[in-house]
Amino acid sequence: MATGAVPASFTGLKTGDTSLGFAKNMDFVRISDVRRIKSGRRKISMIKNSTVELQPASEGSPLLVPRRKYCESVNKTVRRKTSTVMVGNVPLGSDHPIRIQTMTTTDTKDVAATVEQVMKIADQGADIVRITVQGKREADACFDIKNTLVQKNYNIPLVADIHFAPSVALRIAECFDKIRVNPGNFADRRAQFEQLEYTEDDYQKELEHIEQVFTPLVEKCKKYGRAMRIGTNHGSLSDRIMSYYGDSPQGMVESAFEFARICRKLDFHNFVFSMKASNPVIMVQAYRRLVAEMNALGWDYPLHLGVTEAGEGEDGRMKSAIGIGTLLQDGLGDTIRVSLTEAPEKEIDPCKRLANLGMKAAEIQYVSCPSCGRTLFDLQEISAEIREKTSHLPGVSIAIMGCIVNGPGEMADADFGYVGGAPGKIDLYVGKDVVRRAIQMEHATDALIDLIKEHGRWVDPAKEE
Repeated sequence: MATGAVPASFTGLKTGDTSLGFAKNMDFVRISDVRRIKSGRRKISMIKNSTVELQPASEGSPLLVPRRKYCESVNKTVRRKTSTVMVGNVPLGSDHPIRIQTMTTTDTKDVAATVEQVMKIADQGADIVRITVQGKREADACFDIKNTLVQKNYNIPLVADIHFAPSVALRIAECFDKIRVNPGNFADRRAQFEQLEYTEDDYQKELEHIEQVFTPLVEKCKKYGRAMRIGTNHGSLSDRIMSYYGDSPQGMVESAFEFARICRKLDFHNFVFSMKASNPVIMVQAYRRLVAEMNALGWDYPLHLGVTEAGEGEDGRMKSAIGIGTLLQDGLGDTIRVSLTEAPEKEIDPCKRLANLGMKAAEIQYVSCPSCGRTLFDLQEISAEIREKTSHLPGVSIAIMGCIVNGPGEMADADFGYVGGAPGKIDLYVGKDVVRRAIQMEHATDALIDLIKEHGRWVDPAKEE
């Protein structure tokens, strides 16, 4: 078993080998050399100063897996259970739909243009809108923006995007529903990309400074019932964090945790996390590490997912789909933004597609073969029939396979299987085990439903009003 030493201030996943990176590969996590992966800023080590306890995937295997999990299942999507965070009148968390959001591109001081853009975004179906608030004049304009929207019957929650400006955050907390703070620059100076040396006392003094600067905002959010996003960006980690943890997913997590610990100390829990990067690989690594750490600590805060600077057109959408879609399949994510170099309302459709993917994956999943000459029944017709009768089931996976050549192996991860065993005959499976053989085709779908009921996985469909 491999372990390594770690700074006391970080409770996270750790290993002493700086050249190790973790990548999900179905039922194990493999070790990969990621020293050549580059960010836009410099070469990075995906995991640095790490101390994860590792164990063999199987006896004699060179593959290692971390003992802390980041998702409920690697075989199917099970949405991670979270607390509920209220963003204005919109509840956010695992008991609610995946919320869609975007960000305005207007000059915030231009109240009319910003209001017009927010309304257009809301009309496209967004749940939440973020607005940049750089200084006092922008903050003052936000009060007019909020009031104008309310007068026009637009009650969509508004989020203030804050960088380098604690005093502005305090002002805007009186108006907007949620405050986004970047832990890399809220209390720390802008990164100079310098390697700094810290003693334990020096580092502790920096943390005390952060608490002194951040506490008034937390208290104000508590007073006004505001939400908060502690949103780490890979591109804006502080010199202090990078000097101690490297420009890495681990540094991203610890940067956010410094602020989260202050929130918890002050008994403020109405916040969410984000771990954004322009590289989807780094972004996925950071979120998985974050969740593994939260699991170890017993925390259940919701997640905001996004890939920064994704670009435009098909490339931007694909880049976001890789990062956001991967995490949604892990069961992670409660609100998403697809960041495109386009009008903000253009982000809503890809967000909806990804959100639907995440919600459907957490409901029912189907596995079916593409059909070939060996198929023993009309696969399209039977698949449609089974879907019609079972699509309302939550968290169930059903495999529909045309023959026994590949069927049992390819459907092994499904809860239930419907496999052609002979012409006109169907075999039914529970997991990898065949439990009923040679059922007449005309009775097989009903027999499958009976099997689902026997295993306590059936719920009646909702009645239409």
